Amino acid sequence: MSETNPAAAATPAEAAPHRYTAATAAEVEARWQDFWDAEGTYAAPNPSGDLAGDPAPVARPKKFIMDMFPYPSGAGLHVGHPLGYIATDVFARFQRMTGHNVLHTLGFDAFGLPAEQYAVQTGTHPRVSTEANIENMKAQLRRLGLGHDRRRSFATIDPDYYKWTQWIFLQIFNSWYDDEAKKARPISELIAQFESGERGVPGHTRAWNELTVAERADVLSEFRLAYASDAPVNWCPGLGTVLANEEVTADGRSERGNYPVFKSKLRQWNMRITAYADRLLDDLDALDWPEAIKLQQRNWIGRSEGARVDFPVDGEHITVFTTRPDTLFGATYMVLAPEHPLVDTFTPDSWPEGTHQVWTGGHATPAEAVTAYRAQAASKSDVERQAEAKDKTGVFTGVFAVNPVNGEKVPVFIADYVLMGYGTGAIMAVPAHDTRDFAFARAFELPIRCVVEPTDGRGTDTSAWDDAFASYDAKIVNSAGEDVRLDGLGVTEAKARITEWLERRGIGQGTVNFRLRDWLFSRQRYWGEPFPIVYDEDGVAHALPESMLPLELPEVEDYSPRTFDPDDADTQPETPLSRNEDWVNVTLDLGDGPRKYRRETNTMPNWAGSCWYELRYLDPHNSARLVDPGIERYWMGPREGMPHGGVDLYVGGAEHAVLHLLYARFWSKVLYDLGHVSSVEPFHKLFNQGMIQAYVYRDSRGIAVPAAEVEERDGAYWYQGEQVTRLLGKMGKSLKNAVTPDEICAEYGADTLRLYEMAMGPLDVSRPWDTRAVVGQFRLLQRLWRNVVDETTGEITVSAAEPDEDTLRALHKAIDGVRQDLESLRFNTAIAKITELNNHLTKAGGAVPRPVAESLVLMVAPLAPHIAEELWRRLGHTDSVVHRDFPVADPRYVVDETVTCVVQIKGKVKARLEVPPSISDEELEKVALADDNVVRALAGAGVRKVIVRAPKLVNIVPA
Repeated sequence: MSETNPAAAATPAEAAPHRYTAATAAEVEARWQDFWDAEGTYAAPNPSGDLAGDPAPVARPKKFIMDMFPYPSGAGLHVGHPLGYIATDVFARFQRMTGHNVLHTLGFDAFGLPAEQYAVQTGTHPRVSTEANIENMKAQLRRLGLGHDRRRSFATIDPDYYKWTQWIFLQIFNSWYDDEAKKARPISELIAQFESGERGVPGHTRAWNELTVAERADVLSEFRLAYASDAPVNWCPGLGTVLANEEVTADGRSERGNYPVFKSKLRQWNMRITAYADRLLDDLDALDWPEAIKLQQRNWIGRSEGARVDFPVDGEHITVFTTRPDTLFGATYMVLAPEHPLVDTFTPDSWPEGTHQVWTGGHATPAEAVTAYRAQAASKSDVERQAEAKDKTGVFTGVFAVNPVNGEKVPVFIADYVLMGYGTGAIMAVPAHDTRDFAFARAFELPIRCVVEPTDGRGTDTSAWDDAFASYDAKIVNSAGEDVRLDGLGVTEAKARITEWLERRGIGQGTVNFRLRDWLFSRQRYWGEPFPIVYDEDGVAHALPESMLPLELPEVEDYSPRTFDPDDADTQPETPLSRNEDWVNVTLDLGDGPRKYRRETNTMPNWAGSCWYELRYLDPHNSARLVDPGIERYWMGPREGMPHGGVDLYVGGAEHAVLHLLYARFWSKVLYDLGHVSSVEPFHKLFNQGMIQAYVYRDSRGIAVPAAEVEERDGAYWYQGEQVTRLLGKMGKSLKNAVTPDEICAEYGADTLRLYEMAMGPLDVSRPWDTRAVVGQFRLLQRLWRNVVDETTGEITVSAAEPDEDTLRALHKAIDGVRQDLESLRFNTAIAKITELNNHLTKAGGAVPRPVAESLVLMVAPLAPHIAEELWRRLGHTDSVVHRDFPVADPRYVVDETVTCVVQIKGKVKARLEVPPSISDEELEKVALADDNVVRALAGAGVRKVIVRAPKLVNIVPA
């Protein structure tokens, strides 16, 4: 909205030539930013290597403070983007001033879809546009005075960086998870077990050395932590690529572009993150993360205990996972996911005699019914398929399975409410005790048998039921077979008995299941890390040796993957890299002589580079190894209070709970298992900052209009003579409400912007941007300046006099409060305390005592570093405030000499007493009862009860 700039509307320059103005701020800030760069002020020394330095800082306690990787957008920053960056900068500066060696830097997550889409539209190479965006973003961030160690910065598109991303992929590819050791081990150790006969070769009766190269590769693929497989994937024709589950929205569309997503079967690279499900869950407990993020990860991983049970069918068996094996006697039909491979195996040519018409879906044969239903299910997302739809759909496969506990034949259906990605892709349906099964059974006229005794009085006759009865606190009924009986048992006891029975007969086993699926790790795009994998003429995948890394992206004429009609599910990916024949088809010597190979033409997802970037910050120029072990241990190793090690503070958005954060934890654990790092977890403390929002103004057509040109009149909002609506929402260029940090820095200075963003409210809460309110923090800095500098002469005005007691109390209370607030990321309340002290000094009049002025400047330094440096220098100091000690409060002045205690009788105030803050409850009660006003108010009445809350409240209840 339009607003006159109060910073410009100041007293004429000739009347106050040394006033703190926007021009003053611009000159001071540029000069100090140049000074910091020239002096290497923020360079954090490593204990060894090319970034080693003065051993004194290395000997201090260390703090590794990180922001989540920014993506260098072509639109540049708006004022919402730097919120977290300013916060980590304030915290990092405070930590330096409290005796820590602080590593704080920032790199750029530069692979991904936006740059590629821009390249498709303009013909500009993604590297060219991305590097230009990075330079623009660096300039914007530098103007904010962020104290980054720029020697450690990098972009994920740098070949020197993605060489190690590829190297990590190969470590994962060349590893397997040993369930007995509960850790990853080199694949060579598994091969040695096969060769020696210590471990049998699964799926083969022949010995390992009798298998072909292709057969061995297939066996190892079942163990590798990175593997290629034909599997159901989320295919997005509109983007021309496949997506991870986490990249598909709740309504079954792509997170980017909002295109329809379909289930398809394609050969793709996957990461076996499921092997780490238990550890990913268990290790959350020791992390200092918001409980909401931990809960999201726990729910996404989805651990559940139960049993696997085999149901025989036509010489095969269908394996189900159930959390309620105690209800096996109630299973009256089965349901497979439409994609289940067994459907193709046993679907007969014709319907069995007597098949219910409602089971067939109106089709002449089971094959026709299955084919039609599969096509219908493929158009739905997993979320849509699991939704509680009013009408249940499905078709009979034409076969019956056998319930192992009672020998009953149960029909096998396919239905879209069962997912191939969860459990085994098959369920035993117990309609009496599951709501979805109940609805399906009613729709398809299937039997419903009660096996858990209802406790709500409905009885066991299911014909009158309106819904299923589900309970863990009930008795089992109608559950007796020839050699197993569960009747009368509680759920827990019945589960144990039936599981033991299943295991004894070899038809089931107690087990744990997870909702988490393996991580789909390939994309059909150009702008990503190439896989360091080649295929021989038999299609066997081979890892490139480390000497051939990095495998750099080749030039291509067309950057776009082939996209299709967004609604056309019957399509296949075509990658940009596949069009560069000279790059794809190569002759290489991988140790057994020159041979022809074909390169992998998918690229890694944009998450790859951000899975390990914290490690590169530690040792950014190391060309010989991922990270020096001593340097990694110094910054990230386990220590007191941080049993898993990791970054001390990681700040970023909550939207990455089950994407980046889960993936990075997985990579960290693999690297730990293989001995490359000492930290089991990448990030010890996580803090999610809120969002800076802005008002969106829309005209009668619903189109956003420029917020800066809207006027407010009589409580309504007007744009070019038309009334418009206002709604609080996101800030962005497309919404025409973006305010850039450059604008605010030009009008007020970077220190004002920093203070305003930190003062808007608690860091973890979203808050609305109001340009008109920025001037409040600008005026705070002007008052601070006036308390040190004479606006007319430019001379320092502080005095050599000793501060009075009131000022000492105000100062040391502020120091104590600001210290606690900065340590706890409560920046808004820290600024409030600084403002209170500054106002006290202004109202006191006269020159500010030097010790008070210097302490005030040092307190301001983490929040507004430029003005603090300038005032510190003007106060006669030659060193920087950056490494000065933060003031320490004198406890004598932090506690008031007296506090006011309110004395109430029947809830009404009868006296106010000035008492010592340390007074005990007993002493305060005696003083209150002896007070003249209290004695008069009681008028001789006895006292039934006295409630004391020393030192501020006494409540007297008369008899």
